Amino acid sequence: MAEPALAETPGSLTGVARVLVNAGKLDAKAAGDLTRAAKEQKRSFISALMAAGSISASDLAQTLSTSLAVPVLDLSAMDLQRLPKGVIDSKLSTQYQVVVVSKRGNRLFVAGADPTDQEALERIKFATQLTPEWVIVEHDKLSRLLEGQTATAEEQLNALTSGDFEFDITDDLNAPAPEANELSADVEDAPVVKFLQKMLVDAINARASDLHFEPYEHNYRVRFRVDGELREITQPPIAIKDKLASRIKVISRLDIAEKRVPQDGRMKLKFGSKSIDFRVSTLPTLFGEKIVIRILDSSSAKMGIEALGYEQAEKDRLMNAIQRPYGMVLVTGPTGSGKTVSLYSCLNILNQPGVNICTVEDPAEINLPGINQVNVNDRAGLTFSASLKAFLRQDPDVIMVGEIRDQETGDIAIKAAQTGHMVMSTLHTNDAPTTLTRLLNMGIPPFNIASAVILITAQRLARKLCEVCKVPADYPRESLLRGGFKEEDLDGSWKPYKAIGCSSCNNGYKGRLGLYQVMPISEEIQRIILRLGTAMDIAEQAKREGVRDLREAGLVKVKAGLTSLEEVISVTNE
Repeated sequence: MAEPALAETPGSLTGVARVLVNAGKLDAKAAGDLTRAAKEQKRSFISALMAAGSISASDLAQTLSTSLAVPVLDLSAMDLQRLPKGVIDSKLSTQYQVVVVSKRGNRLFVAGADPTDQEALERIKFATQLTPEWVIVEHDKLSRLLEGQTATAEEQLNALTSGDFEFDITDDLNAPAPEANELSADVEDAPVVKFLQKMLVDAINARASDLHFEPYEHNYRVRFRVDGELREITQPPIAIKDKLASRIKVISRLDIAEKRVPQDGRMKLKFGSKSIDFRVSTLPTLFGEKIVIRILDSSSAKMGIEALGYEQAEKDRLMNAIQRPYGMVLVTGPTGSGKTVSLYSCLNILNQPGVNICTVEDPAEINLPGINQVNVNDRAGLTFSASLKAFLRQDPDVIMVGEIRDQETGDIAIKAAQTGHMVMSTLHTNDAPTTLTRLLNMGIPPFNIASAVILITAQRLARKLCEVCKVPADYPRESLLRGGFKEEDLDGSWKPYKAIGCSSCNNGYKGRLGLYQVMPISEEIQRIILRLGTAMDIAEQAKREGVRDLREAGLVKVKAGLTSLEEVISVTNE
């Protein structure tokens, strides 16, 4: 006796099966058999239909479009890179075999092979709070797209994270532990964790100073700054950008739910036998959060003043200034020019058991044992000026201010220098003479500047030529003169070198060295300040007193074969 279920009629069928039978593309018995087979194999009816070869994918799409009055879209004619990303979860997209092709206002156009799947529409509507509308696409093209997206993400991350490395989060007893819900499965996604660890290890091995994680509309980019030069390292799948940002925020003790405002944090990770500090900065951009991680190398602050690249005369001027009992020493230059390392090197020289040193920074980049370091906290009212006022009641000998940003901080720092304290700080100016006019423009009286400031150092970092592959350069005499050399310098006793590039360097350069303009404040320069002279007047007087400007300091390094003329020209003004 035949079972009743085998005697199929169009009325007993549902969804795509019913549409095909009514359109005459499939008989009722075959449709019933495919429906049962799909249920047993736990797959969709359309997958079973395609596997059986009962109808082609294009014929199926056209039949459904004609019968249900739903438009057909050819995926092969679209730029798949421009499809909206992240509108629906990848798990939802894979489960219901759908992809978002467009979004207009509150309408969401969803492409799928089965426009009769109402459950998929309801789930998407609930997840997005938008009104989804079907667009029919061919099943085979949709399957290839979804498989390609999944495979690409997994394959790229597996390829990028191949290799052995060890990198563990170290416990920071002073920082609050992450909440349990922060360490969710999404944040702890294993491929993302491995990818972040691999990038940090690669950055350290490449001697990078910064890592940039940058989201764009159709791609995600990772760049390292090596020897002052940014270079692209890889382009991971754009799908990982949110998980990667969350992972970095968790280990940096930042708010993973806050994506609308910039945040700053720190993390300390164990790399081999030593711990390394990282400073983390997030910035909301059009297509997600850009994250920059700065590697804070504590060894750079302890390598000594000799290793920074000062010429002997410049080093003697600096040492004489910081050994004085009181006064102000200023270090100037753009961001990333090594100002903090120079100040820390000076503080290490002064760091003796009989000296009380206090620093206020935003933030303190490197922990210096024996020195009292304070982090600025504007929200709590712990500003540079508030910290300086407190320092003066802490019996200090040496005070270091991370940066003079306003008149109040400048006034307090200068008064401290006038009342028996050695004060060190930084300013963002182009060279030493313009630093004095910058202080005047802040509103600090000229007699206070003239009496308090004893020395200003302006600096830049230039890339060092690779000792393995550098070769002598045959520059025309006119080019050397235009670069800043004088006729008497071109006496034939030396030869400039140029970058070539080899396996052990980065385009012919390896490491960086400092270019310094070290300007003591002489009595004559004090007089120029008091009569409100210009930066040009101060520069001319400094030159008469034997102070090299930054270009001349760079040319000394060119003569010594340490860097190239092109590099000096690129980092200094004429």
